[in-house]
Amino acid sequence: MSTTEFLQHPNIDPIIFGFEVFGFDIALRWYGLTYLVGFFFAWYWGNRQCKMAHYKAHGWNEKIFGDVLFWGFVGVILGGRIGYVIFYQFEYFVSNPLYLFNFGSGGMSFHGGMLGVIAVLALYARKLNMSLLRVGDFIAPLVPIGLGMGRIGNFINGELWGRVTDVPWAMIFPAAGPEPRHPSQLYQATLEGFVLFAILAWYSRKPRPTGAVGGLFLLGYGVARFAVEFARQPDSHLGLLSLGMSMGQWLSLPMILVGGGIMIIAHKRRLPTTPTSKKGKA
Repeated sequence: MSTTEFLQHPNIDPIIFGFEVFGFDIALRWYGLTYLVGFFFAWYWGNRQCKMAHYKAHGWNEKIFGDVLFWGFVGVILGGRIGYVIFYQFEYFVSNPLYLFNFGSGGMSFHGGMLGVIAVLALYARKLNMSLLRVGDFIAPLVPIGLGMGRIGNFINGELWGRVTDVPWAMIFPAAGPEPRHPSQLYQATLEGFVLFAILAWYSRKPRPTGAVGGLFLLGYGVARFAVEFARQPDSHLGLLSLGMSMGQWLSLPMILVGGGIMIIAHKRRLPTTPTSKKGKA
């Protein structure tokens, strides 16, 4: 079958526009813009949640949410970079430790970013005298759109493409050679982003047992990522690991187990969905 019969990647210029200021090149990139869209959506949806009765009853307001959003963003950046270096480039990092700070080379890990957010939110939850599970319930619906937009950024950049295939919607990515591949970035944007957001938005519209919404996020993302990894090209320097699974699948398995476990425990214990007192820890 000729390669002309398959879709061609649009090969979009990753830079929207650029200019020079005092000798420094400044550019607005599609990838950065997608993350900005995700960030502003999280801000919008979080403020919307602050007006919902069951979140207001937990003490959430725009001021507290703004602080949590800021520190969560810091956790994403630091955790995402550290996670990428440790999970995917550890040997290179050992030989060149300064690589950790080379943000210009690219490389962010969702699983690392998630751990960074959890660490930051755990500290902030303590300051709020609120449980990490309750904070996670509030934050979980804000995350998927940002993930989906980030995957669209990957698609525009023509990176993180899928495995070779001959499905009718297969696409040829210029940087990946002449073989048609799964546009797995769009699979991830759809499942990990927009579908997961729709599920969480529907599920969290009513009071749920403490931990249930955050648990559903972990379970939903883990399942979606695990499934899409069958179509995504493994990292060239890692390949497939034990049992024929990719690094992304191995990192997603704990999310599935922990997320499912949290949901089961939450519904069995049915922790109160409203606090017993404003100062009480739930």
